Amino acid sequence: MGEKELAKYPDNVDLHLIMGGLYLNLRNYKQAIDEYEKVVGLDQKNLVAYLYLAIVYTAENKLVLAEDNFKKMLEIDPENVTGMYYYAKLLADMRKYSEAEKMYQKVIALRPYFEVAVFDLAALYEKQGKTNEAIAFYRGYYEKNHTRLNVRIKIAELLIKEKKYEEALAEYQSLLNFDPNNREARLRLGILYYDMRRYKSAVVEFSTILKNNSADDRVRYLLASSYEEDGNKTLALEEYKKISTQSELYATAQIHSAMLLSNEGKTREAIRLIREALKINNRHVPSYLYLSSLYEKVKDNVAAENVLREGIALYPDNIDLRYALGVICEKMSRFDESIKEMETILRLDPDHAEALNFIGYSYADRGINLEEAEKMISKALQLKPDNGYIIDSLGWVHFKQSKLESALTHLKRALELLPDDYNVIEHLGDVYVKLGKLQEAQKMYERASKLVPENDLLKKKLFDLKKEIR
Repeated sequence: MGEKELAKYPDNVDLHLIMGGLYLNLRNYKQAIDEYEKVVGLDQKNLVAYLYLAIVYTAENKLVLAEDNFKKMLEIDPENVTGMYYYAKLLADMRKYSEAEKMYQKVIALRPYFEVAVFDLAALYEKQGKTNEAIAFYRGYYEKNHTRLNVRIKIAELLIKEKKYEEALAEYQSLLNFDPNNREARLRLGILYYDMRRYKSAVVEFSTILKNNSADDRVRYLLASSYEEDGNKTLALEEYKKISTQSELYATAQIHSAMLLSNEGKTREAIRLIREALKINNRHVPSYLYLSSLYEKVKDNVAAENVLREGIALYPDNIDLRYALGVICEKMSRFDESIKEMETILRLDPDHAEALNFIGYSYADRGINLEEAEKMISKALQLKPDNGYIIDSLGWVHFKQSKLESALTHLKRALELLPDDYNVIEHLGDVYVKLGKLQEAQKMYERASKLVPENDLLKKKLFDLKKEIR
């Protein structure tokens, strides 16, 4: 229809603009440019054509051509705010930051309430690392435009970024004195209090919001979390219970409630709670993982395994579920099954450091496949070079290979990272025994025994060593 009309009226500027717009929406940039160029040929002062030519060239990443068209547009109308705004954005994209800043400033001078330009200019300051300039700019803008309360929120955000938390608090509080019903400011203030561990103050802000909207589950969750962190378990449980079963936060809230119950010795009640939650939402992976850990806590590894298999039936490629299942199988002395789970993980993610380490350590601990174990642990360590558990594993495989000096070096490093891990300490003691440094070995075994006084193997090692030293 449009092309037929153009054939009849080839000099109709409006038709060319309409066709240009259609081509632009279809992302047929070549045809769009052709239409807008025809407009310019017919009307050399057509601002719309220059603007859209610049926009199309920007979309094609032909930034110099886009800039040429903005310049032509602004030569015709030097105070065209729309053209100036998009030109400022282009200059920023071209990293001509100084020119972009000046152009944004002109836009804001002509149109003080053009908040998008205000936020863009502040973002440009931030992009250049000029956070203080951005704050000063916002403050100056607000002084002239006291009704623009969103600017105060932006100032507070930047102050938080600069870790000027008290100033940010003052900014939110000042805004709320002016507008007590500003939900966004009050929510951000509550979150800031929470992050600063000022939980009682966070409770006040979140409770105030809920007075106006008791169905806000996100704020309810934050209120419950504040009570939990402040040690008020009873009120935390009450608030978690109020979160709707339809809320996306419901399952997570039930996990927190279960944690509180389990920590009070009510693990069976916690298990029932998560079981009920899974009836409502059986697609929540963390619920399977946490429920499994609760069964482990009550020494029911069979139930722990079954829960994980329930989750895996729904999510067969979920690495967290499979890793937890592998660990459970190992605890139940089903070595081959535990290795099989870890191998499945490595098929899904060949760079899964924990699975590599698990297999490598398991081999080393049994004194089998030591060369393969060393390769797997070394790869894991490349992926996570500061992981104390992986460093311990490498030390342990070297111990099994009788590379005692290397084992000693790695285990000392592991101990620096994990000073309270009895396994690392015990491993170091074993190396000292092999090196004939019995006094050092005794110190390590005694240190480990203090951490796990009921460990019979450690008791025997220490007893035998003391006999040998005598």
